[in-house]
Amino acid sequence: MSSVDTIQEHEATGVSNQKMAMWLFLSSEVVFFAVLISTYLFYKGKFSQGNLSPEELFDIPFTSVSSFILLMSSLTMVLSHNFYEIKNYEKSRIWIFATAFLGILFISGQIYEYTEFIQSGLTISSSIFGTAFYFVTGFHGLHVVIGVILLLTTGSQIGPNKNNRKYGLSIESLALYWHCVDIVWIVIFTVVYLIP
Repeated sequence: MSSVDTIQEHEATGVSNQKMAMWLFLSSEVVFFAVLISTYLFYKGKFSQGNLSPEELFDIPFTSVSSFILLMSSLTMVLSHNFYEIKNYEKSRIWIFATAFLGILFISGQIYEYTEFIQSGLTISSSIFGTAFYFVTGFHGLHVVIGVILLLTTGSQIGPNKNNRKYGLSIESLALYWHCVDIVWIVIFTVVYLIP
């Protein structure tokens, strides 16, 4: 009996412990972001006098392009996972690095956007709205940065002449994490940028 069979034998749910742990972690993250988004909605209209309103401040076309880039990274993550499953490790590695690159582009767009907002007078301490806005989008950005680091680390560990078998579940868990980050951004983009 292999060590993999032994591990699966002790997993009563039929789901691997690593995947179950990732699902539990992602569930807690969804609750965390639900609280942040609810707080943002509560304070959305409470910006101080002299500050631009969200409608005047946001550059919807720019953020839409940035959002599209992040959503396309879900496609590249699926491609990486699919190539991994058919043991084409070189293509899997290429697509995992492509996913990381798109994540970096998204973060670069967020940094540019923050710079513009700060120059316009919206800072984390300028108003309750500013605090809520930066907390919601900033925590999401932090999750993207963590995801990019994990992608780069995992991508550097797979490839020809390496023991790729042990990374299969890691790539699957990483894909779950990345898709969750993308779904959360769809909600944030809709609630923060599109709903007046």
